Amino acid sequence: MTAVTYKYKKTDKNSKARLGEVSTPHGVIQTPVFMPVGTAAAVKAMRPEQVEEMGAEIILSNTYHLYLRPGHEIVKEAGGLHKFMNWNKPILTDSGGFQVFSLGAMRKISEEGVDFRSFINGSKHFLSPEKSMEIQNALGSDIIMAFDECTPAKADWDYAKQSMERTTRWLKRCKDYHKNTEKQSLFGIMQGGLFEDLRRESAKQIVDLDLPGYAIGGLSVGETKDEMCQVLDYAVDLLPFDKPRYLMGVGTPDYLFEGVERGLDMFDCVLPTRIARHGTAMTSVGNINIKNAKYERDFTPLDHECDCYTCRNYSRAYIRHMFKAGEIMSHMLLTNHNLHFLIKTMEKIRQSIQEDRFLEYKEEFYNKFGY
Repeated sequence: MTAVTYKYKKTDKNSKARLGEVSTPHGVIQTPVFMPVGTAAAVKAMRPEQVEEMGAEIILSNTYHLYLRPGHEIVKEAGGLHKFMNWNKPILTDSGGFQVFSLGAMRKISEEGVDFRSFINGSKHFLSPEKSMEIQNALGSDIIMAFDECTPAKADWDYAKQSMERTTRWLKRCKDYHKNTEKQSLFGIMQGGLFEDLRRESAKQIVDLDLPGYAIGGLSVGETKDEMCQVLDYAVDLLPFDKPRYLMGVGTPDYLFEGVERGLDMFDCVLPTRIARHGTAMTSVGNINIKNAKYERDFTPLDHECDCYTCRNYSRAYIRHMFKAGEIMSHMLLTNHNLHFLIKTMEKIRQSIQEDRFLEYKEEFYNKFGY
């Protein structure tokens, strides 16, 4: 038995967009789904109850950050991540691979793993496939990700091949270490940069391991949108149809639509919370920057089509005032709105697939949003 299973439901008649269900020990997730990111066991500026109330069915937390602070032993002692953060729905944890590889000069890669220094205090640490599994086992998340090397977007073929093959070897070590398959499911990650032959080889290698789910990694790391879509045009179909397919690190509305259109099921990104802290709101007619002077006397909601807590209760003028005054309330209100916007957009996407009008809805959304 595996902790996580996938049930296919329906494909849109005019695209590869599909509906499904991912069953986990902590609940069922309707796909396609956007997963809010709670890096350090908290979605920034939000209480777990608020995240649940807006319809989020799963969140993502990060192995690297929780290992450094407070430490996976403390989380385990608290009863696991669900209990520690008071979130009773599914959780996916990233392996820490992306974070350590983004440290640049502060890390050193070897076949055994990665030596790196903490961004908190500069202390030395070592993260290997086995250590990533140990940490994620202690955290108790429903879906755990394999420790991989996130290939840089502009890597040449030789480096991308070396990196991809190392990722496969590390995945095998992750699978060998991870034993608690009835409570946690391990997902493999496809790498290979922007090279189709390497992506195909990576897919074959990881699919041969017969895992409960698979992700496409190494995208949304600096390549253009066209380059990403070119990879997805063939890469999604290389993964099993009867398993969940996850595009890592994607959260702008257009990327979500492009991914869904090609048959992807799961997405995550820090974008909606990050841009909220900088004063940006996603709306049905495009992003707005609440810092702009034109909103000083604008007593209308952020988005006339939105029914989130923020739009029901507060005006653009008030949120701008909160932001200009340095009040954390502005971060809370904008984050609430942005997450609600993406979660509701995904609900509408699922409805459009059910009604065989996904491409029609995509065009409608793009025209209004300004893409």
